[in-house]
This record gives sequence, C-alpha cells and structure tokens, in this order.
Amino acid sequence: MDSTAQIRSGMVAIVGPPNAGKSTLLNTLLGQKISIVTPKPQTTRNRILGVVSHSDYQVVLLDTPGLHIAREPLNREMVRIAMDSLIEVDAVLFLVDVSLPVPERTRPEREKEFSAWFEKIVSPAIMVLNKIDLIDRKELLPLIDSYAALYPFKAIVPVSALNGDGCGDLVAEILNLLPFGPRYFPDDMPTDASERFLAAEIIREKVFLKTGQEIPYSTAVLIESFKEDEARKLVTIHAAIVVEKDSQKGIVIGKGGKKLQSIGTAARREIEEMVGSKVMLKLWVKVRKNWSQDERFLKELGF
Repeated sequence: MDSTAQIRSGMVAIVGPPNAGKSTLLNTLLGQKISIVTPKPQTTRNRILGVVSHSDYQVVLLDTPGLHIAREPLNREMVRIAMDSLIEVDAVLFLVDVSLPVPERTRPEREKEFSAWFEKIVSPAIMVLNKIDLIDRKELLPLIDSYAALYPFKAIVPVSALNGDGCGDLVAEILNLLPFGPRYFPDDMPTDASERFLAAEIIREKVFLKTGQEIPYSTAVLIESFKEDEARKLVTIHAAIVVEKDSQKGIVIGKGGKKLQSIGTAARREIEEMVGSKVMLKLWVKVRKNWSQDERFLKELGF
C-alpha cells in the first residue's frame, strides 16, 4: 500500500487515572493484545504504542501510565511519561471509570485533580466514559453533563472497552480530529515494541496476577538474553524477576518453587503465541534493594 497516500492519520494519547481501562481500550481498538492488563491499578509503567491500520486511516495510539499524585521516583517517572505524551499528539483520549462511585465529599478534590491534568492538554480532547457495562444507563446523562462542565471536550463518548460497546463511535470521533497525512507505520505492524520488551511485560503481568498485596509493585523484569534459533524453531529467554526485599523473593518463588513455576508456565504459553514458535523460558528471582528508588536502575528498565 502506498505509504505516501494522504489518509486520516495521527497520534492519539490515551490518558487518565490508574485502572480506568486504558490498556484494555488499546487492545480492543487494535483487535489484539499488546498492552498487559490486570485488575490492579498502575499496571502500565512505560508508554506502549499500538497502530490501528485501515484502508482509509491509521491511528497511532499511545497507552500511558495512570495519572496520579506521585511521590516515589518510579511513580514520578510514570506520570512524567504520561504527561510528556500529551505534548506530541494530534488528539487526546481522557479515560475515566464511570463505575467508581465518587462520594460528594471527595468530588471537589477529584475535579481539582482532573482540572490540573486537563490544563496540560494542548490538543483536541475526547472524554471517554469507560465501563458503562457496569452501571445503569440512566446514570449516563448526568455523568456526561458533569464532565462536560469540566473542560471543552470535542466529544464525550461512553464505551465498554472490555466488550467493545461504543468503540466504533469512538473511532469515528477520533478520525474527526486527525489531519490528513501519510501512514506512519506499515499496515502489518501493530506496535513498535520489540518482542524482547513484550516478553518482559508478559512475565510482569503474570507476577501481577499471581501474587498479592505489594509484591507486584516491588517487581521489575529484566530480559537478560533473548535468542532465536530458526533452525530449531525455538526462542530461548533468560529473565530475572527483580524484587526489593529478601522476603519478597521467597513469596515470588513460593513453596517448593511452585509460584515461580506457575508464573513461568503462564508467561511461556503467551510468549509462544506472540512469537509463533516454541519458547524455553528460564526465570529466576533476584533482590535489588529499593530498586524503585534507584534512578540508574530505572534507566536500565527503560524509564
């Protein structure tokens, strides 16, 4: 396909509070899983790029870490990544979870926090009211009115990122905001992320899903080697799950190594699907004290 042909094309940042469903929306619009998803907030740490290609348009979506009041170095980096994404895009999707009740006493605080984020937006913005499958439809109109009063959004679109409801309307509204231009990426390229990066994210997702409490937030994944053997149709991956304390190491390994084995099995299956060949995945756990506050190590992780 001629990459110089003028179509609707542009960059769109997906931003919003933690756990609003940004990664689920990205995966739904792409029609495949690129961004990891867990029920826990602040799963996304880096910016993930997904490309939705069609004969008439190409939308480059940026999934970003959740916007929150950050105190720790890792969290500050996550918010910086999200805020930086607002500067270089043609449009912004601001996503909120409408199923979360906001008590009257905290409503002014929430509106103040949102307004601080809205001030940083320099491109046309769409408010996306996500998780409408979890509320009574009668609640939608008052919600739309209350968000419309906060910022001059170009549109307010109710969706369920999980089941795809409203996503067609959302794409139509996005296209209204995009300029005409060339394709940024080949049609068969759904992301610019490397398989190495995606493998680390898949392993991290399984740690999130299979461990409780603070463990996922104290965990990072480093791919120490990623080797493809085309003749044997085998990919061999050595990866370290990095934790902050000795006690956390024991929890991730589990009794008799069962927890680590379970994380490895689930991750290997999904990585095999992604790379289209057999995978030999070797995982181990190592302690790096307070890594989330070590700026040099954060750079090693890609922040």
